[in-house]
Amino acid sequence: MHEKRRGELDLSKGPKPFGWFEEHPLDGGAVPPKIVRVDPFFIDEAPVTNKEFGKFIRATYYETEAEKFGWSFVLNSFLPNAEHLETAEVDPGAEDWVAVDKAYWRNPEGPGTSYKYRESHPVIHVSHKDAAEYCKWVGKRLPGEREWEAAARAGHFGPQNRTLYMWGDDQTYDMSKEYANLWGSGDFPWDNKAEDGWRATSPVKSFKPNAFGLYDMTGNVWEWMRGGKHKKRIVRGGSYVDSLDGSFNHAATLGARATLHGTTTTGNVGFRCVKSPKRKVEYHYVYENEEDSGAELFVEGADGDRKYTQQKTRKEYEDDDDDEFDEDYMHDPTQPHPNENRKRKKVVKPRTLRSDEL
Repeated sequence: MHEKRRGELDLSKGPKPFGWFEEHPLDGGAVPPKIVRVDPFFIDEAPVTNKEFGKFIRATYYETEAEKFGWSFVLNSFLPNAEHLETAEVDPGAEDWVAVDKAYWRNPEGPGTSYKYRESHPVIHVSHKDAAEYCKWVGKRLPGEREWEAAARAGHFGPQNRTLYMWGDDQTYDMSKEYANLWGSGDFPWDNKAEDGWRATSPVKSFKPNAFGLYDMTGNVWEWMRGGKHKKRIVRGGSYVDSLDGSFNHAATLGARATLHGTTTTGNVGFRCVKSPKRKVEYHYVYENEEDSGAELFVEGADGDRKYTQQKTRKEYEDDDDDEFDEDYMHDPTQPHPNENRKRKKVVKPRTLRSDEL
């Protein structure tokens, strides 16, 4: 019998190797998709604008991290003084992005530029911390990644009706320019034909919303997500420098995803906020020695903190002398109830459905 030597086996057929999974070539996600559940939440219909962020700055005197560092990343073709590019510092991971001195949200391309006349554009040059501080100020928070994708897919969750783009599966630029601010035609990064009307960021709500009425879920600016590690914060949605088919930069699909350092500030990253609805907390009472019902009980304090209680086994009441007495005793309203002297605790009713994200 002929024995195949190492390296001669065709691993593309037969059982798949450990850890193997299919991946959509453009979407970048596993096929079939994993179905998860998130609790209800409210989400901003558009990214936070320069005007909205300016109110936060004036009210709190907050200093963004780009201001503290003294510089931020700007796309090289947007620099007013392109002749200095040869000596400029660039992002090692993306050489088309240049570190510009004194560039921040008010001066998006550095000194001599202004956010004026762009007040309705998404705020840019904000770090993960800057975005989180704004959300906290307005009584909201950054979205969890699962929350954001549930909102972006707008009912097309899969596995049967999952779509590649927010408008469906049509991969023509004529369709995409109605819904998203992308680079479109032209050589990146110097030649943007701006067929969708915008060379860089566009005012929010300039394009059609998705089925949930949410704007700019694809394109315009990447959006910071809640969670992740400080050195690998998650951004979703793509931006105006991304392409439809992934021929350069990211493919602007609903699965577009990247990670950035939490302190990164650049000209194509913004954010939007979400908020969890207030839930009515339901309580019930249990006796301290009551038999464990199978659910872990916890007491919720005034500040919302939950302290889990240690369960105890119910003490059995026995009377070896007269078993019939116990039966009569329980039915006689003139007699004190056997639980009369037992302490009761107010506890939150256990919830069986919880989101990993919230």
